[in-house]
Amino acid sequence: MSPRPRLTNERRREILEAAVRVIAERGICDTRISDVAERVGTSAALIMYYFDSKDELLTEALAYAEDRFYLHSFHELAMLESPTERLVRLIELSVSPAGNTVTEADWTLWIELWSRSLRHPDAAKKREALDRRWRTTIEDIITDGVSAGEFTCSDPHGFAVMFASLLDGLAIQVILHDRDVDQETMRRISLDIAARELGFDLPTSATAAS
Repeated sequence: MSPRPRLTNERRREILEAAVRVIAERGICDTRISDVAERVGTSAALIMYYFDSKDELLTEALAYAEDRFYLHSFHELAMLESPTERLVRLIELSVSPAGNTVTEADWTLWIELWSRSLRHPDAAKKREALDRRWRTTIEDIITDGVSAGEFTCSDPHGFAVMFASLLDGLAIQVILHDRDVDQETMRRISLDIAARELGFDLPTSATAAS
């Protein structure tokens, strides 16, 4: 039997990008392989040739979307020298995941991944790894802020776990269109709690936007 042809990185990215778009639009339960194939301009059979199951494709697509968001955020944060500026920017990116363009797609995909993690071990492992990486990003900012004298915090890891959970909870309410929690409310609460818990004054640009 001849070996399976290698799936190139570019083709894999195209398939995962298409799956992400379909999941964001229709939800994971209503996403069909044929829908993804149509977006890519290929056949469902070819997609299933490279991905062993629909479950594997969907899980990989969700993880891919979160990797993409993380890398975008990492590059933006790396350009800022002040830990305070990095933390404020991290909050802004969480409220508006695409940067200056407000979008719910990334948070919608996160909710899909959380839901899938309840019953799919592979999704659960990926969710855990992605959440750990996100908390570590927050923890590193806090640790740098303490070292620079910008923050006061005796437990950066504990703060990171709490603050990541706060962002997650608020984002769920935003996605569900809760009357009491819109994106601006999420932004204001997150900034206020960070400033109060870490003992710093918000930059003028952040307070002005509030």
